[in-house]
Amino acid sequence: MSADRKKGYFSISAVAKMFSVHQQTIRLYEREGLLSPKRSSGNTRMFSEEDVDRLEQIIHLTHQLGVNLAGVEQILKLQKQIKKLQGEMNKLFEKTQQSLNSDLEQNKSSLRSNTEALQRLKQPISPQGSGEANVSSKTVDIDNWDVEYED
Repeated sequence: MSADRKKGYFSISAVAKMFSVHQQTIRLYEREGLLSPKRSSGNTRMFSEEDVDRLEQIIHLTHQLGVNLAGVEQILKLQKQIKKLQGEMNKLFEKTQQSLNSDLEQNKSSLRSNTEALQRLKQPISPQGSGEANVSSKTVDIDNWDVEYED
């Protein structure tokens, strides 16, 4: 959105002036289904920020890049599909990241338990003959272990 625009709704004359295009051009884009501005109670077109952004894109495609209206329609449809797919991918990535973090925490917990059990097994039997292992209070920092995987 251009910095010179204010929040709110714009009339067709203000939008036409903003982009230096004729009002009939904007009406054509609306007839072709590329724009759908809201209407006031007096049936006046009221262009929202999103409508103005979309019109800016349409004008860029048609005037600067030479795309015809059918091409603009396809581009806008594809952009909508891409945005939807990006949202789905972001949700999938987030879900996968949560699952990986959960698995990592479970693996760390299991590794800590196994490390503690191994340390207890490695302790010699105490000389008092009680049969209990001499358990050390030494802990192992598994959060900083580097693990290599074979392909």
